[in-house]
Amino acid sequence: MSKLTEIRWHGRGGQGAKTASLLLADAAFNTGQYVQGFPEYGPERMGAPITAYNRISDTKIRVHSNIYEPDFVVVVDETLLASIDVTAGLKKSGAIIINTPKTPDEVRKYLNGYEGSICTIDAVSISEKTLGKNFPNTPMLGAVVKVSGIMDPEQFLEDMKASFAHKFATKPQVIEGNVAALKMAMQEVKGI
Repeated sequence: MSKLTEIRWHGRGGQGAKTASLLLADAAFNTGQYVQGFPEYGPERMGAPITAYNRISDTKIRVHSNIYEPDFVVVVDETLLASIDVTAGLKKSGAIIINTPKTPDEVRKYLNGYEGSICTIDAVSISEKTLGKNFPNTPMLGAVVKVSGIMDPEQFLEDMKASFAHKFATKPQVIEGNVAALKMAMQEVKGI
């Protein structure tokens, strides 16, 4: 029986949710899995809510639609909890991963009675420590890999080092910070 994992990302334009979903798709593809990574836009502007999606499977993926019943939901901007039902369709057997300094118990009241696993990660703090700026997408990417178990964390880190080396070829100092952000996020995510 095939294993299909579906992930829905919620963020705001400019926070890197789309980029993180595409990086996750690339990393999963490099492990031999079949993947999809795609965004859905409303009005395209900085700060507007956006949604991105991932499908990762060990067999060919024949469905090409948005994801309505995800296994995992990633919330890059916790302010979205007040305006979007981020738990819509989220399977109880999955988890929601939220960028917030709060604990899972503290954010439960904002999740419309969701009964599944709640994980939190202070991606802002991690990115400021490792990158010197607020780039929450890299720590959120590390948290997703840790919580979902969709690939071996060490293999993921090696793949991301190579991806960052290519992406930031002219800025090698950025590579170390991004890898450190991934590692720290995998260690500090709460609620697993």
